[in-house]
Amino acid sequence: MKFQVSSTKLLQQMQILSRVIAAKNSLPILETVLFEIDGNQLKLTASDSETTIRTEIEVEGEGAGKVAFDVKRLLDTLKEFPEQPLTFEINDQNFGLNIVSSNGNYSFVGVNGAEYPDMVAVPEGAPSFTIAAGTLLGALNKTVFCTADDPLRPVMNGVFFDLDTEKITLVATDAHRLVRYINVSAHTELQSNFILPKKPANLLRNVLAKEQEDVIVTFSEKNVCFIFGKTVIVCRQIEGRFPNYNAVIPQNNQNKIVVDRQSILNAAKRVAVFAAGTGLIKLALSDNRITISAQDIDFSTSAEETIECSYEGVPMSIGFKAPFLVEVLGAVQSDNVVIELSDPSKAGLILPFENEENEDIVMLLMPMLLNE
Repeated sequence: MKFQVSSTKLLQQMQILSRVIAAKNSLPILETVLFEIDGNQLKLTASDSETTIRTEIEVEGEGAGKVAFDVKRLLDTLKEFPEQPLTFEINDQNFGLNIVSSNGNYSFVGVNGAEYPDMVAVPEGAPSFTIAAGTLLGALNKTVFCTADDPLRPVMNGVFFDLDTEKITLVATDAHRLVRYINVSAHTELQSNFILPKKPANLLRNVLAKEQEDVIVTFSEKNVCFIFGKTVIVCRQIEGRFPNYNAVIPQNNQNKIVVDRQSILNAAKRVAVFAAGTGLIKLALSDNRITISAQDIDFSTSAEETIECSYEGVPMSIGFKAPFLVEVLGAVQSDNVVIELSDPSKAGLILPFENEENEDIVMLLMPMLLNE
């Protein structure tokens, strides 16, 4: 087998594929990338047994076959090449590889591609829907950051897709924060749901950033498949029952703040530096002002900053964990944000003042107890 390919084009694909491969694998062959050559078509596959990605690129080739190569060695080699055509010469008998560049030769040995695990197939006729790549990317960007890393509650370690005939809803929570994203531009023909694990969700974010085509999402009882362009991503769903997210979102919050998002975000970042011990920052609300403060008694440090806002409600103080507040404010894509509160012991809602077209976003943040 033999083919010629652009060094830059192959490197870009290998960098995407390498994100799937786990640091520790149950099967040594999962530390490789599968090359499937068929004339001028080269299919590349990487997997960690839970998530598999396959993509296809055009090459100038001859012959057909399968061979797998160590991803780290190949990726480290490709990184050092400037843009140039590379010729891959593969021995069909011992799977040896010789890469010929403009100035040299690089040789190492691969593995029989027939030993590589097959990609899981979602059954024909399984439920599916189509969504614009930009819409799915935006939905994941606004939800993935709220997923948990909790081995005792695995359902929180992914993004919940709640689908019906009028809209799609994506939800993520780590029990301290929750984000609910609704988009009415995409829908399915029946009500259904699944939980997408964090790893393939982040993989999709990286790949979709350069995609313009629609994404076809197909899902079965255990797996979900994303198809766009010449790329296929298949992953195992997280099994379990996702919490009733609508039940925890407080309604009729009588205290409402409208404030410039960048002003409160920058102030929170500055004050958070002085909350290193507990991570607690306090928001004191009164007279169209927010006073943001923090202190670390152990090191005798403190900070306080006041910003202007529009406030409808009674004077009150509420505490939040600084990193969570900063991350939620950073995820809102609106010049102004609305913060809705009922009392210091109940969750606060952070909303964009103006939602983007077809979107409705609610972010919830649990408070911290103030020692006053």
